Amino acid sequence: MDIRHLELLRDLREQGSLAAVAATTHRTPSALSQQVRTAQRAAGTRLVEPDGRRLRLTEAGELLADGADEVAAALARVDSRLEEHRGQPIGTVRVAGLPSGLTALLPGVFASLSDSSVTLEVTDMDLAEQDYAGAVADADIVVAHSLTSDVPAGTEGLGRTVFLREPLDVALPQGHPLTERAALRPRDVVDETWIGVPEHFPFDTVLQRIGDATGRTITPRLRMRDNQLIAALVAAGEGIALLPRFTTRPGDGLALRPLTGVHSERWIVGLSRPDRAERAAVRLVTQRLVEAGRALIG
Repeated sequence: MDIRHLELLRDLREQGSLAAVAATTHRTPSALSQQVRTAQRAAGTRLVEPDGRRLRLTEAGELLADGADEVAAALARVDSRLEEHRGQPIGTVRVAGLPSGLTALLPGVFASLSDSSVTLEVTDMDLAEQDYAGAVADADIVVAHSLTSDVPAGTEGLGRTVFLREPLDVALPQGHPLTERAALRPRDVVDETWIGVPEHFPFDTVLQRIGDATGRTITPRLRMRDNQLIAALVAAGEGIALLPRFTTRPGDGLALRPLTGVHSERWIVGLSRPDRAERAAVRLVTQRLVEAGRALIG
């Protein structure tokens, strides 16, 4: 059985349609359909069957899809040993993830790789926590975050590496009365005008915890994804917000204060498919990301 057939079955199980797999792997649905037919001839049995507008795997298809990561990881380990024999990792590593996490970690990683034969391709994306697992189909390392655990939702079965635990501070306009306090509690901030993130994004979890701790509900005046835009609006006096400590620069009208009394920190985590995590170049970049995280917390 061709490893590409196993990987296609795995992708079909995860994404449910040839069109979805085609979009993430930059191929055409017709080419993938031909590949499925070839795989079924090689296996001597049906591997997929219709399920409404989607495709689902047969028992035989499930069996082969289960082996995709195992076989690919074994091949990657062999490639990795060959790279080590040559003297150093080589190749391109595709990194994707949340902009604030990449901002905190990547500058140091680029510098540390300057004398290596590894190059980085970087894509920024801001997703709901449960959507980061799906991004591993198109990247070697996905930098994700979680407010509830060091294992983001839906990442079971993926390789996971914690890069950083980062506090989320309360961002205030300079001159706000609360800036006179060294730290803030839920009851101090629950009645303020808030600028939040979209619902189901990790930072929104902390606002829910503040509400639970005080018996009230926080309804943000605005919801948006971009931390720099949020910081600019806070500095302009349009509300307060939660912003990550290591990638938010106080000054220019902005002050940060720690939040106590509720859990208010996030895990920044690297996610990889097991086979890709075995590549020597991916392992090198993962280690550099770990080192960059350690450098931030001193």
